[in-house]
Amino acid sequence: MVCGTLVLRAPRATDVAARLAAGGHPEIVRMYGGDLQAPTPISHADAERWYARLCADPLAWVIEVDGRCSGVVRLHSLVERDRRARLAIGLLEPELLGRGIGTRAIRCLLRHAFETMRLHRVDLRVLAFNARAIRCYERCGFVREGRERESAWVNGGWADDVLMSILEHEYRALAPGWTC
Repeated sequence: MVCGTLVLRAPRATDVAARLAAGGHPEIVRMYGGDLQAPTPISHADAERWYARLCADPLAWVIEVDGRCSGVVRLHSLVERDRRARLAIGLLEPELLGRGIGTRAIRCLLRHAFETMRLHRVDLRVLAFNARAIRCYERCGFVREGRERESAWVNGGWADDVLMSILEHEYRALAPGWTC
């Protein structure tokens, strides 16, 4: 899937090296809900397992920007009968944050979800302290539905999750004005 200079594509073997090079930057690890008190470097075996999981998942795409693996976006927890799925996205390096890459990748994925897969609902959960991600999701049309209190143990303390979703009719109202 192509959206301007951003491409959502199948994983390639060269992505292992990109994942290994990105490592586990503390800001990225924290936004994923990782433990900063006991950081562990990413090993080659970890990067290989990451790649294998991507290859095995038909609803996962590598986010490529300027010809380089920059992150992953995927749909999971698909319930075909209810025409719904959950979105997950992760950029690999802090330098990529705040550049609109996540917004463009999500909009591209939503186009696939609603127009190709014919889904009715896409939802997500995000750590409540991840204000940058929440703003991105809201720019993409996601609406806050609720808060799951103290649902994640993060870096030595409890954190809330914010539950958000976008429905098909909301997507259709917004998408014509989007530029990827």
